[in-house]
Amino acid sequence: MSAGGAVLLTGATGFVGMEVMARYMERSDRDLVVLVRAEDDAEAAARVRETMRSLYGDPDAHAGRVTAVAADIESHGLGLTEGRRADLAERTSDIVHSAASVSFSLPLEASREINVTGTRRLLDFAADAQRSGGLNRFAYVSTAYVAGTHEGEFGEDQLDVGQDFRNAYERSKFEAETLVRREAGRLPVQIFRPSIVVGERDSGWTASFNVLYAPLKAFARGALRVLPARSSAPVDVVPVDYVADAIYALATAPVAERAETFQLVAGREATTVGRLATLGARHFGRRPPRVVSPVLYRRVLHPLLKRGLPARSRRALARSEVFFPYFTMRVRFDDRRARGRLERKGIRVSSVERYLGRLIDFAHAADWGRRSISRSAR
Repeated sequence: MSAGGAVLLTGATGFVGMEVMARYMERSDRDLVVLVRAEDDAEAAARVRETMRSLYGDPDAHAGRVTAVAADIESHGLGLTEGRRADLAERTSDIVHSAASVSFSLPLEASREINVTGTRRLLDFAADAQRSGGLNRFAYVSTAYVAGTHEGEFGEDQLDVGQDFRNAYERSKFEAETLVRREAGRLPVQIFRPSIVVGERDSGWTASFNVLYAPLKAFARGALRVLPARSSAPVDVVPVDYVADAIYALATAPVAERAETFQLVAGREATTVGRLATLGARHFGRRPPRVVSPVLYRRVLHPLLKRGLPARSRRALARSEVFFPYFTMRVRFDDRRARGRLERKGIRVSSVERYLGRLIDFAHAADWGRRSISRSAR
């Protein structure tokens, strides 16, 4: 085991990945190798510098700590020459793989190429690292929504429970996690399953305005007057600081002999659609949207709403509709393993009800992503 080797990160220019990278820079002296999709190392380094600007307001923050490597998980051998790949494998002792397509609208085969085949290529690289000098862990960032359409409790040791999937993202992440689990016999594997990830709970800061933000934005603009949902449906939301703190804490702890899965979710702190709508309406000074059955919305109300809204509001509504299926869910996530390990370290999740106002205030300040505000200036 080469405990002093480098940590190889994928997805470090993405929202969760950049926060995980920040934890390694701020809380360890480990060398970091970041795989970045780019034409060459210079372009990769430029992208990492922009990520540093987003995090710290300074592109040169933590200079010398990160080696940016141009690579492509959609290409054979990660797009690296044999020599470069062998050198990285020998140097790497830990891998945290968070690169993924998070699009709900991408075709299934395109999602699979990134999320499934890309993960397969990272697992092959992990096997090379294992042979070259020893591998402490292969940490894979999955999603709690591998549960798909499952109803009832979904545990950390469960995966295939006969569920269907709402979109290509869920299915491809399920297939990728299946691959990772199969390698647990020869690789030290950890699997992390965040739910819906939003901004920091203390400040509301985020670099990504996806999922929950789309309906909030539509509501802010008066486009979300009716919501196809169940008022009692659970909405499991976690702040990015909890997810990044948890991944860092667990990915720097010893790995069990078999694969361990940690659901980084709100769990018993999850809110509901009705409660979320009420709190959002109170913050915006509006009436809560009327909650109706999805069938009624799709057949009757959706065509009427589209005709009656201005173009800007219609676009906001269209962007949010892809997330509506998550407001009729009947699954609750059991996170007892993650909670048991993390609470001993002082890492606890909070209900989104406690910080929803800060999320909305930051989104307004950043004009829903049009204005860049660094993490350090939050």
